[in-house]
Amino acid sequence: MEIDRIDGRSPNQLRPLACSRGILNRAHGSASWSQGDTKVLAAVYGPKAGTKKNENPERACIEVIWKPKTGQSGKQEKEYEMILKRTLQSICILTINPNTTTSIIIQVVQDDGSLLPCAINAACAALVDAGIPLKHLAVSICCCLASSGYVILDPTKQEEEGMKAFAYLVFPNSIKLILPEGSSHAQGERMEDGIVTSVTHGAMSVEDYFHCLDRGRAATAKLSDFLRRNLQPQVLADGSKAG
Repeated sequence: MEIDRIDGRSPNQLRPLACSRGILNRAHGSASWSQGDTKVLAAVYGPKAGTKKNENPERACIEVIWKPKTGQSGKQEKEYEMILKRTLQSICILTINPNTTTSIIIQVVQDDGSLLPCAINAACAALVDAGIPLKHLAVSICCCLASSGYVILDPTKQEEEGMKAFAYLVFPNSIKLILPEGSSHAQGERMEDGIVTSVTHGAMSVEDYFHCLDRGRAATAKLSDFLRRNLQPQVLADGSKAG
């Protein structure tokens, strides 16, 4: 059974993507990321000396602060902060700058669905803009499951509200894809398969989950290509400066 999407997209079709880097002068790195009408700003500050309480001083500390479009942070924002922190910790090389803290500030500009994946994509671009050492890049996508068992990708806010369940998925993306061949920076891990983060909400069978996983992984090729095209010019520029 097919689902007619309000905006006319096919089930696997993503909304238009947009990314800008270096948009905040006082941040060490920054990026905006848009998927359709959902837009998020990410700013990176650090690494700064010292770690937060209960953090391992022999490793770098990642701090995430989520700022909603309006009002104060609530339970959902705290959950988003935790998911983002764990995701970014898994892709950053935490042994290079021990006993330091890098803060990532997420500012929601507009929420029209797939907000957390949008924020994760923005944070990843901002970390690259800041020159934070990464094991690999990551791209995130939201998969929604309808009561009929049909799956759609990158839902709008209205589509999310009518779904039975959904999954936020983060897949690894080799940093070598955005680096010039032979670059001294290309020391990160190469991960063609696997998953960095998986968060589900609602009732979803194991079969449905793996269906979402397959659909999500297939769709990340477009996200990966978009990320590569947006980040490569900066990496090339940094390489020319170093020379």
